[in-house]
Amino acid sequence: MAKATTVREALVKWEEKSGEKVSEAKAIKLYGQIPPIEKMDASLSTLTNCEKLSLSTNCIEKITNLNGLKNLRILSLGRNNIKALTGLEAVGDTLEELWISYNLIEKLKGIQSMKNLKVLYMSNNLVKEWGEFVRLADLPCLADLVFVGNPLEEKHSAEGTWMDEASKRLPNLKKLDGTPVIKQEEDEGDGES
Repeated sequence: MAKATTVREALVKWEEKSGEKVSEAKAIKLYGQIPPIEKMDASLSTLTNCEKLSLSTNCIEKITNLNGLKNLRILSLGRNNIKALTGLEAVGDTLEELWISYNLIEKLKGIQSMKNLKVLYMSNNLVKEWGEFVRLADLPCLADLVFVGNPLEEKHSAEGTWMDEASKRLPNLKKLDGTPVIKQEEDEGDGES
């Protein structure tokens, strides 16, 4: 069994291929490493100018070592083995987009630190309770959510209630699973003006 690729090794390869320095680059792609990356190690702290970091399609289990990424706006972690959102606090002030579909996330604890998160793509995870889903209401900027393929969504879509129930719990959403959320005007039918 091949040993995992470390982030450090992947960064060296990336520098060679791109001709850029990791400390200066704004966008860094470390997706689909062979053998895959298993740990987000401390060498990530060198990515001080990075605005968009892709670590998708690896075997990462935990979100760690993001504290040096002071400019990170987009983090792509799709298709890994991530079970929890802890570790995101370090980029809570800057992160605007989190792409974390196809992981093993059941609980959304830790998401509330994402004060500027506008886009959350987390399809095909394991969230099955409204109690977890409503934690997303703590995100003041969240406008675009993809949640398809979670047990919660599958159950309520089958019953035909998903869009209504989800958008009721997240009144600021503009887009859910790729569909614009149309708000019914509250006072439309009262006839008294």
